[in-house]
Amino acid sequence: QVHFVEAGGGLVRPGGSLRLSCTAPGSVSTDAMGWYRRAPGNERETVARLLIAGTTDYADSVKGRFTISTDNAKNAMYLQMNSLQPEDTGVYYCNFWPYDQNYWGQGTQVTVSS
Repeated sequence: QVHFVEAGGGLVRPGGSLRLSCTAPGSVSTDAMGWYRRAPGNERETVARLLIAGTTDYADSVKGRFTISTDNAKNAMYLQMNSLQPEDTGVYYCNFWPYDQNYWGQGTQVTVSS
C-alpha cells in the first residue's frame, strides 16, 4: 500500500520558520492536495489546500504565514511556514483534497516552543 511521505518538521522557536515537504506516490495526480494538522488533543484539521487550477486556500489561523506550493516535476508538495507560534505545534500530514483515508502517511512533527 502506498502512502504520502512527509518531511521537514522539527523543533523551532516562536517566530521561526520551517518548510515541510510531501512526496506523492509515483503515479497519483496531485491536482488537488492539502496539508493537514493534528494538534495535541485536537481533531485533524485542514491548514492549507491547493485546488485544481492552482487556487490556494488557508485556515484562518495560518493565513499570511503559511504558503502551499507544488513541484509537479518532482511530484512533490511543500508548506512554507513562517512566524510559527506554539499553537502551530502538531503532526502535519499531506493528502489529497479531499483526503483519501488509504494514503495517510506517518506525518512530520512540528514543535514550536521557546
